[in-house]
Parts: sequence; C-alpha cells; structure tokens
Amino acid sequence: MKPIAPRLLPAVAVPLLVLGLLTGCWDTRDINHRALPVCMGIAKQAGLYHVYLQFPDPVKDGLQLKVVSDYGHTITEAVDAISAKMTSDVDLPEVKVIIMERSYAEAGMKESIDNFMRNDHISAKALLVISDEPLESLFAFMVNSFKPTATAIYDSIEKNAGWNPQMALTRVWEVYRSIHSYTRDVAIPIFKSGESGTFDYDGSAILCSGKMVGRIDLDETLLANMFNEESAQGRIEVMNSASVLILQDAVRMKGTFVNGQPGVILDMTIRVSVLEKKGDSSAALIGRELERQTAERMQRMFAKLRKSESDILGIGQEFRNLIPRDRLKHWRTDYLPRLQVDVRVHPIIQNEGNLTSS
Repeated sequence: MKPIAPRLLPAVAVPLLVLGLLTGCWDTRDINHRALPVCMGIAKQAGLYHVYLQFPDPVKDGLQLKVVSDYGHTITEAVDAISAKMTSDVDLPEVKVIIMERSYAEAGMKESIDNFMRNDHISAKALLVISDEPLESLFAFMVNSFKPTATAIYDSIEKNAGWNPQMALTRVWEVYRSIHSYTRDVAIPIFKSGESGTFDYDGSAILCSGKMVGRIDLDETLLANMFNEESAQGRIEVMNSASVLILQDAVRMKGTFVNGQPGVILDMTIRVSVLEKKGDSSAALIGRELERQTAERMQRMFAKLRKSESDILGIGQEFRNLIPRDRLKHWRTDYLPRLQVDVRVHPIIQNEGNLTSS
C-alpha cells in the first residue's frame, strides 16, 4: 500500500479528529443518562422478586436519597421495570451493598448469587447484608434518617469506615464460593432500623449453601472473625475481674481422627492490654477469666454450628487430606455434628504493671 502523500494528511486527519470528539460527546451523554445506585434490596413474595434501588438524586438545592422499586419474575426483569420508570439505564456494577430480606435469605438465595457471578452485572465485591425487617420500612428509614450524600448502610459496614470486630464482612464472591464448597460456609451481618437514627446491628446470619440456617450473636461473630483472619484488635472485653482491650489475636487449627472420631484442636492466642481492673485482681486471675470466657463462647457457638450443620469457621478445610473426597461432600452432615472440639486459649497480659483499680 502506498503511503499517504503529505499534501493529503490534513484531509485525512481533520475528519478523524472530529470523529474522536463526537465519540467523546456520545460517551458523556450516555453517562448523564445513567442511574448509579449504591444500594440494592431484594425480597421475594408469591414467586415474584421485589427489587429496591437506592441512589442519590440531584435536585435544585443539592441531593436527595431516592428509592425506586418494582417486581419481576427475575431480578433482571424487576431492574428493567425500574429503568423504564426512570427513563435512564441503571448501572448495577456501581452497587456497593445488597440487602436481602430475611424471609428470602431463609428460603435460599443460591440462584441469585449464581446469576450475579455469571452475568457480571453486579460487582463480586459488593457487600451482603440481611434485613431483620421488611425492606419497605428499612429503606424508608434510610431515606428519612440519613444525609442525601451518605451511603448509609455501606458506611456502617465498610472495613475502613464503620466496621467493628463484632461485625461480619462478607462479599458476593465469598457467598458464591461457600455455595460451591463442601467445607466452608459464611456469616452475614443482620441489620434493622434503630431508634436513634442509626442502624441496629443484631449479630450475624449463618449461611449454608446460600440459605440462612441460624444466627450467632455479637460475641460469637467476633470469634468467627478471628478464624477468618479479620482481626479482633480494638475490641474491649468486660469481665468480672477487669476490662481489657484486645491488641492482637491468632488462631491455629489442627484436625484429628481418633478411632474414627473427628476432632479439632484450636489454639487461640489473645494479647490484651488491661484498661481497668476491679479490686485486687491479679494478671493471672484476669488471664484465667479471659481464657474461661473465650472457651465458653466458642463451645456455645459450636453447639449452634452443629445444630445448623454449617461450618462458618472453615474447620472442614483441615480435613481435606484426612477424608476421601467422595466422603468430604458429607462433611457438614456426617462429620461436623459429632466433631469433638478442644479449645485452648492462651491469654497474654501485656501491661500488667499499669493496672488501674476501680
């Protein structure tokens, strides 16, 4: 092919430049006609999905929180109906939090999670929350109680914002992984409207194969986070002998089989700083009470996990080389309910010389 003659370069370059500018304008127009929801709610009633979308809506004096909802035989159909109402395309990849109504979570949301991962319309990093009340009242509460610019529930659970060590932190991809795993389940935070203009966090739902099968309280969620490498640092433990601040924690697990009986040894090291002691409590006494309190909570949580046949601690991972794969798929039903648990807590009191009596 012959090179373009220099005298023809302007004739070729100018149309290409204009075409590039027009393309940029078209992209800008598309952006201006897209709705960017930050929160999605999903309920299911009488075979129909009820989908809620919340997003900041520009008004004359600034922004307001707007919630639009509609029904569909699928989530996609409901979202399309919402888009038709708004005369703009809904940009679902911008969703940061997905709130599932509890009744829907109890019925099972495997199909929805699989679809999220398959069609890539929802970010795999979106956080999941379960509402302990009807979504209609929860979204009304958010509109009436929070600033228009706030992504209220996201700010309450995001790791670098309102998250605390007693709160589960679970994303779409983690639920998807647990659905297709023989040995790993997840916990999801449970929220409801609060009386003082804030959310009430009411522990966590135990999710097994995409279905809510039980719940754990705040203290048990703290322990579950320790097993999932979400540090308990910053948590204050109040005991009869003292109040301590958790500085560092580490957990080691070892699965065992003795005469066909599955067991696990849990070594938990907890380094704490004493904030306040009561009476003449010694460091040794404080350590023993912390050890006893932690072990009792662990056993209480394990009773719930055995009953619900779910493994949010991922203990089954320790048995992948001990149980044949054709039997591993029965981990939750055949092995977990009879698992013997040996909890060994190793408290380290860091500042016993700075104890303050109350």
